Amino acid sequence: MNTAFSRQIPFFLETSPGKRFCIFYPPQGTCKGAVLYVPPFAEEMNKSRRMAALQARTLTGIGFAVLQIDLYGCGDSSGDFREARWEIWKNDLAVAVEWLKLRCDLPVSLWALRLGALLLLDFAHDTKTPIQRIVLWQPVHSGEAYVTQFLRLRLASAIIAGKAKTGLQHLRNELASRGTLEVGGYEIAHELVDAVSRLKLADLGKSGVRHHWLEIMQDVNQPFSPAASGVLQDWQSRGITAHACKVPGEPFWSVQEITDCPALIDKTTQIFSKAY
Repeated sequence: MNTAFSRQIPFFLETSPGKRFCIFYPPQGTCKGAVLYVPPFAEEMNKSRRMAALQARTLTGIGFAVLQIDLYGCGDSSGDFREARWEIWKNDLAVAVEWLKLRCDLPVSLWALRLGALLLLDFAHDTKTPIQRIVLWQPVHSGEAYVTQFLRLRLASAIIAGKAKTGLQHLRNELASRGTLEVGGYEIAHELVDAVSRLKLADLGKSGVRHHWLEIMQDVNQPFSPAASGVLQDWQSRGITAHACKVPGEPFWSVQEITDCPALIDKTTQIFSKAY
């Protein structure tokens, strides 16, 4: 990875409500295209910032302009996390894509990690803006399953503290009645949970655009999970073009220590080096 001469330009993008903190990575040499990065959810976003920055800088080295955005209520953007809503996040992506188009006037590609993949594909389904390619890092298959996993963080904390007296259904009921619930330091709104829970990867996908699915695995000789294989089969039956690839590495978005996955960066860079 040659990142020695890459630049990054932090700025606030005007939108509604408030502003979004962004980092723009200008391309080195002749611009070949633009890329918008869609981050994952909650603490996974913080854990993966280094990997996202490494990939962005590497893409600039092969001629791509890259924009990273902190969604509403996240990072240094306006709003609190409890105020975050799915439709606001989709509008954030729309504004970010328009910003890239105005500055680059070239095809825009979309790249996302984990829950960001569901957001990316939900946005792509609705947008009329042409998309050159879609790159998905370890996409979440089911919004409902992801929410359940997230709520279990609250249960785990209660067990460690010796205060576990409730189950998942109690937490869901509490979230519905109170409107918000604190999980792992993040206060999440019932409306956001409902929106995420309704989404399934198999139901999404953008016709006419090649999807690149990169699955990080410790042992790439193992097959894809049944859930991942099922999504890919559903996409194929609907005419969604997708190429899935296994990449060796650690789940950097969830491990305790910040870690890199060089093979993932190399494979992603190869994808962007191709014409499609």
